[in-house]
Amino acid sequence: MKISVVTVSYNAGKTIGHTLESFFAQNHPDKELLVIDGGSKDDTLKIVNSFAHPAMTVVSEKDRGLYDAMNKGLARFTGDAVGFLNADDRYQDADVLTDIADGLERADIVYGDLDFIDNHEADTVVRTWRGAAFKPGAFRRGWMPPHPTFYIRRRVAEAVGEFDLSLRIAADYDFMLRAMELGGFESRFLPRVMVRMMTGGASTSGIRGYLKSNLEALRARRRWLGSGFVDTAFLAKPLGKVGQFLARS
Repeated sequence: MKISVVTVSYNAGKTIGHTLESFFAQNHPDKELLVIDGGSKDDTLKIVNSFAHPAMTVVSEKDRGLYDAMNKGLARFTGDAVGFLNADDRYQDADVLTDIADGLERADIVYGDLDFIDNHEADTVVRTWRGAAFKPGAFRRGWMPPHPTFYIRRRVAEAVGEFDLSLRIAADYDFMLRAMELGGFESRFLPRVMVRMMTGGASTSGIRGYLKSNLEALRARRRWLGSGFVDTAFLAKPLGKVGQFLARS
């Protein structure tokens, strides 16, 4: 099974080397990497091009933001399945894509666990995200899988379509909701850490980021699940993040 990985970058020169090293260290032989760059002004492209490899495709051009770049990746991937690896994140170990491919032999969607770190040099875990098997209706109760661990077969990508560009922070949440709650696809939880994710993204950068993300997620549930003005998940979703800090190892 060919696994496609999309890495979106913009001025990511400080971290993208770690990201690419972790991809090329993967033991799974049938893989491709699509680096979708937004026209970086720093040394991002110099670092990316130093990894020149037949399995990597690089596109660098202006875009309309993170999710527009992700949509470009969805339009270009050639594998049997696809997922995203952020330009400041890395795989936990060399067997991640192998485990993903094995999981996708028996399911349409796989996802796993995630560790948040402060930086790649110190590699200190500051927060953990432990998943669970999906049950229909879980998004109404405040549940979601970690998007950096979320891999889908091509038929899922084709059925779900693009990321919604009207959502600036929670388009990944909206995408996963549509795939899991509306698509009727078989999912499989892999109980292992897949990704080490750096803190500081738009949805993890403070109270304002959390609030905006939560409001956009509510908007998605209203649209697709018929949620009311405020629903259970509006409170349960941020409360669940508190436990991620308390459970860190």
